[in-house]
Amino acid sequence: MNAKYLTLCLLSFFSFTQMKAQDTIGISKETVLKKVAEGNLQIKIAQHDFKASQAEYRQSSAVFLPNISVSHTAISTTNPLMAFGSKLNQEILTQNDFNPSLLNDPRAIQNYATRIEVLQPILNFDGFARRQAARIKAQSYKLQSERMEEAMILDAKKSYMELQLAYQTVSVLEKALKTATENGRLVQNYSKQGLVHKTDVLSVEIRINEIKNQLQMAKSAVRNSSDYISYLVNSEEKNLLYKPLDRFELQETFKSTEKFALSNRKDFQALALSTEAYGKMVTASKMNFLPRLNAFGTYELYDNNLFGTSAGGYVVGAQLSWNLFDGFKSVGKLQQAKITFEKAKTEELQYKAKSELEINKFSRQLLDAKEKVSLAQLNVEQATDAYRIRQNRFEQGLEKTTDVLISETQKIQKELEYQQAVFEYNFTKDYLTFLSK
Repeated sequence: MNAKYLTLCLLSFFSFTQMKAQDTIGISKETVLKKVAEGNLQIKIAQHDFKASQAEYRQSSAVFLPNISVSHTAISTTNPLMAFGSKLNQEILTQNDFNPSLLNDPRAIQNYATRIEVLQPILNFDGFARRQAARIKAQSYKLQSERMEEAMILDAKKSYMELQLAYQTVSVLEKALKTATENGRLVQNYSKQGLVHKTDVLSVEIRINEIKNQLQMAKSAVRNSSDYISYLVNSEEKNLLYKPLDRFELQETFKSTEKFALSNRKDFQALALSTEAYGKMVTASKMNFLPRLNAFGTYELYDNNLFGTSAGGYVVGAQLSWNLFDGFKSVGKLQQAKITFEKAKTEELQYKAKSELEINKFSRQLLDAKEKVSLAQLNVEQATDAYRIRQNRFEQGLEKTTDVLISETQKIQKELEYQQAVFEYNFTKDYLTFLSK
């Protein structure tokens, strides 16, 4: 029974190990960016907004295209006027139908009418302006969609770097745990020989537990980064653990953007088009005071049988209409359109000023990050040498345990600070590139 239980436990263990191995997937930065561009939900939402604006622009074609409708109406009536008119439309009126008694009290008559109606706009000046606004708005949404894709690509780059940083942190802490464990074993031996105090043993054990806690948090960071990447790429598989295939290293030097024009950025172009669309709406509100010219035409078929076509006739004409006063409704719309247009121009100026401020800020931040990387690298080298010297002296009995622990802690801290500095430089560089294109 015990043997069977042990076998079952072993099989379960190996199955679990295999499952966990399958859950870990190596992924490159290029693959992440490609999947984000193809399947990210935020990008798809922006694309849907663009398609909706295209559909809105397509609706504006009604300003010059005809409106054609067909209807079929069936009635049965004893109304004197409608009964007489129905016979007249069906072209079945006889001399006997003028009999006053029949005119005043007709028998029930059935009338089936098929009506084809065409309404053709000719001059609708406000409609033309609204169509132009809809076209410009669609172009604005297209640029916004493209800018959203650039923003999500930047987010994907950041997430991939966070995954790399998490793995680097795990690697550093695993090495630190191994070193701390070896030091703990050495201190235990010294304790058995009476060369160190019990407090030194406890200090080393506390340090080992601290590293284990940091390592657990680093592994959680790996999981969190993996989950966020799954969200960005819209992966159908859940609880995947990604492992970066690209090396975590300092990226190439950033090229200066002093000559870059913000107006070339897609979000600025989209904002400018949006402001222009509001300007067209002001024009449309002004054109609303002008008259409209529309043509119309109908062709009707009548019969006393369903869908019959025994008689018919047509009507064609044109209508010139001019709304002279609508209770200040048009005046209020014009004022509202002007205020909205002025607000859009102000927001465009604010956005430009804020973006210039952001570019200047991150340009300085990039220089600071580069200097931080250099200093962090120097600190790692110095902390490593200091720890090596203290470790050698400790093994010779010339150094205190607490001094070695402090030196070892400082070494790990400087290594982690260097990894963080590299991450900050790389992301700042990518973000500045995003702000500059």
